[in-house]
Amino acid sequence: MNSMTKHHPTHDYLPAAGRDAYLPFYDLLTIAFGVGTVHRNLIGQARLGTGQRVLEIGCGTGNLSLRAARTYPGAEVLGTDPDPLALARAERKIGGRQGIRFELAYAQELPYADGSFDRVLSSLMLHHLDDEAKTATLTEVARVLRPGGSVHIADFTGEIHGAHGFLSRRMRKAGHVADDIPSFLRAAGLESIEVSTRQHRVIGGVAYYRATARVR
Repeated sequence: MNSMTKHHPTHDYLPAAGRDAYLPFYDLLTIAFGVGTVHRNLIGQARLGTGQRVLEIGCGTGNLSLRAARTYPGAEVLGTDPDPLALARAERKIGGRQGIRFELAYAQELPYADGSFDRVLSSLMLHHLDDEAKTATLTEVARVLRPGGSVHIADFTGEIHGAHGFLSRRMRKAGHVADDIPSFLRAAGLESIEVSTRQHRVIGGVAYYRATARVR
């Protein structure tokens, strides 16, 4: 079994909506919570461009990957997730669009060659992983990035004290914030680590991380 999440009763990964039965409501909830703002900020930070190969880990139903592909049609975007039900929904959204595809893969066991991607994206996913899986995931991210390529991560933070927002309050209460991400990035051999935090109206406190693969 792959150690993907801190705990889940039926899968060795966390389904996109938490439970398979909730999946039909997942996209509606992400709209209601304003997750699109996080995606827009993350894509802007990543500075995507024509000819780049972009990988999203933990893509769920594909909303971030699809936004990236629509915003930068000259990039090649690949979304990965271990949840086949979520990926089926992502596939249906493509609608014949070129330059984007989805594949089944665990983030800590990426089936891609060294130096395959210019950018790696991750949105509101890493806080679900235990320390062992975080280490394995970011080590894999460092491996598949081209020298000088970069990873861009958004996740809940406890650093904005007194921050409002239903999701971040719930995640802080449950201990599901990911303020330790910089230490895992450094341990994976990534460098030039930058962190910024933003307060989102419904979500609450979100931290944005950027790190660069070493030039070998």
